[in-house]
Amino acid sequence: MTPIPAALADLFSPLQSMSVAAALSRMLLALLLGALIGWEREVKARAAGLRTHMLIALAAAMFTIVAMELTHFPADDRDSLRIDPLRLIEAVTAGVAFLAAGSIIISGGTVRGVTTGASMWLAGAIGLACGTGSGLLAAMGTAMALVILWIIRVVIRPLVHPRAGNAEGDRPAEPR
Repeated sequence: MTPIPAALADLFSPLQSMSVAAALSRMLLALLLGALIGWEREVKARAAGLRTHMLIALAAAMFTIVAMELTHFPADDRDSLRIDPLRLIEAVTAGVAFLAAGSIIISGGTVRGVTTGASMWLAGAIGLACGTGSGLLAAMGTAMALVILWIIRVVIRPLVHPRAGNAEGDRPAEPR
């Protein structure tokens, strides 16, 4: 059996300050709580619905977990650099939020692109997790995001808006 290269093993090293089960349970709780708000918004046919709220909650949980992980680097690493995880998270969230806001389009009373903005924000959290060597955390967040973006659209949207869309689920079907 071939050993895993060190660089690849570092990408999926265990979390430093908490167990994988603890991180996963915190992320799942964030998803659940975000879903409660998102479900209400979805039922009301608001622009920011179930997927958007779930992605935002997941992103916020990941940002928090990454910040906690940054404060638990070994002591010898702290001697050579100053660790301020809040600065890193503020910079990433502000930058990604700026980009995400640009993806939101308001036209004639219709708002589009909110889920895209949320997924961009989540991508920032995944990037932070990868940057700190928390590849497992990033993989969990990515898998959850794919479930939200693909499966929720296929399962939930037809239940909430049965006549609202085409196979893509993005806009109402046009009359023929």
